[in-house]
Amino acid sequence: MRKQAVLITGASGEVGQALIRALAEDEHKRLLTLDIRPLPADLRAQVDPVEGDLLDERLLARLVSEYEIDVIYHLAALLSTRSEFTPDMAHRVNVEGTLNLLKVAAEQTEWRGRAVQFLFPSSIAIYGMPDRESKELYQRVREWEWNQPRTMYGCNKLYCELLGSYFSQNYRQLAARQPLMLDFRCVRFPGLISAFTLPAGGTSDYGPEMLHAAAQGKPYGCFVRAEARIPFMAMPDAVHALVQLAQAPRSSLSRLVYNVTSFSLSAEEIRRRVLEAFPNAQITFEPDRPREAIIDSWPADLDDSAARRDWGWSPHYDAERAFNDYLIPEIKKRYHDVQATQG
Repeated sequence: MRKQAVLITGASGEVGQALIRALAEDEHKRLLTLDIRPLPADLRAQVDPVEGDLLDERLLARLVSEYEIDVIYHLAALLSTRSEFTPDMAHRVNVEGTLNLLKVAAEQTEWRGRAVQFLFPSSIAIYGMPDRESKELYQRVREWEWNQPRTMYGCNKLYCELLGSYFSQNYRQLAARQPLMLDFRCVRFPGLISAFTLPAGGTSDYGPEMLHAAAQGKPYGCFVRAEARIPFMAMPDAVHALVQLAQAPRSSLSRLVYNVTSFSLSAEEIRRRVLEAFPNAQITFEPDRPREAIIDSWPADLDDSAARRDWGWSPHYDAERAFNDYLIPEIKKRYHDVQATQG
């Protein structure tokens, strides 16, 4: 008999590690993880870890033969900055990998006779505002506005949203009988900031990079100008959003893709908060025009009223709590512990 499981792809990444910690609190859930990189040792004992490539269809077939997968959290992705340097690889990982998994979920939905739930984290990168003037004029952007991404990562994410919608609503629509559809649900995240994992190539990473550099006593040159602004979210709220959306009754959802956000800060406002905690921090602004242009194309804030209305979304961490209760204490502890170990 196959083992029932929740599958998490990209499990060794920032969101994946935080999601494992949250879901592992339910001892009745078996967690199956898939990543090309190994999980940290403290997490491996809480899951059935598999190291492998999402593009390996034989590996996916083997997993399906061993596990009955009820829910998929598909977090695996090549992030925004790296995607610009390797667009072909980004397409393979972000699009072809997602398509492989959607096909598996659709086949399992039909085989089981009940929908596999497919949770997909999308990104603010799917938006593409043409200039700074438009960004200043349209402060809070809704889900269907400005869907004109200017990065490969944004294009990949937007296309995968459409693929998910297709598999959830129209897959095999010309078949003789109407097949049962999978249950695709998507959240569009703002910039995410984690206290526990290091930034890993996201274009919004100048926020966490400031914090981690300051805590280590290293100078940091921020690659956007002081006034550059986008919305952010503390990592616990990203996990909170995914889990809360997964738990929402299907009947309460008016759409498949939802904005979620927490607080909007300029780079200078982040710098000030970092200096309050680390007065000796050396943070300068050294804009890199190509990367800054990407930030300028993203909205200054997201309208998440649909998520608040449909499934009760509300972040636990506003800016004050995110910095004072989560980021700064945990990052200080992280580097204090490292220094104590090295000493």
